[in-house]
Amino acid sequence: MSFPLPGFDLDAFIASTLAEDLGPDGRDVTSEAVIPADAMFDGVMDSRDAVTLAGLPIAAAFFRALDPDVEIELLRQDGDRVAAGTDIMRIRGKARAMLTAERSALNTVQHLTGIATMTRAYVDAILGTGATLLDTRKTIPGLRVLEKYATRMGGATNHRMGLWDAAMIKDNHVAVAGSVEEAVRRAAAAGIASIIVEVDRIDQIEPALAAGATHLLLDNMDAPTLRGAVTLVGGRVPTEASGGVTLDSIRAKAETGVTYISVGRLTQSAPAADIGLDFAFA
Repeated sequence: MSFPLPGFDLDAFIASTLAEDLGPDGRDVTSEAVIPADAMFDGVMDSRDAVTLAGLPIAAAFFRALDPDVEIELLRQDGDRVAAGTDIMRIRGKARAMLTAERSALNTVQHLTGIATMTRAYVDAILGTGATLLDTRKTIPGLRVLEKYATRMGGATNHRMGLWDAAMIKDNHVAVAGSVEEAVRRAAAAGIASIIVEVDRIDQIEPALAAGATHLLLDNMDAPTLRGAVTLVGGRVPTEASGGVTLDSIRAKAETGVTYISVGRLTQSAPAADIGLDFAFA
């Protein structure tokens, strides 16, 4: 199986997810008892709500894992915005295999589509402001690569993938180091090229910049305070609004001139999309 997503092992994900459902004996006792071994099913996956899609190739991979001969037609692609009632995938395969894979396939596409759909709403809310929407590390353990893929399908830009690709100095780092400037100085002395510094007060900006910050995260500031902070920074480094950003508040924050706005709820709180799979005997 192939899904071109760096850092994601599709085969391992499929195997572990199915193993969770099938248990130590590897059985779907309901399908074995109720469905004849030679029965075939046609099925149509559809969205009951208006959504932005994500995860369809992974859903298809669940069906292929249990029936290599399954016929799958993707009617839409990841990243597509579809209206309620849109058919997005057709399948025809062995009935037992399709029913066994159904829940795993739907759980995945519902979760990722939910993230992509919420992300798209936030992206739409800041259109024309020049600000870029970022995701965060507030992801379900083990699903970060997939969830960040879903935010991209919704139009966001991935921020840090982990603790390894940039320094992010937050309030607890500052507390232990003794000051913002000392924390930044240590990161710069360690040879870290990208040093993101969280500031929650205007008076922390100049010390952070003087010590070598390359990106300022302006935390939990209202729109007027953000505007003042952006003016003070004066384009010397990128600025990022973060903390408590909602769909109602994001436009005003984007209009302050910040470079980025990060929203943790994209991966932390997005509701699952209402997507179903209806089967009919062939």
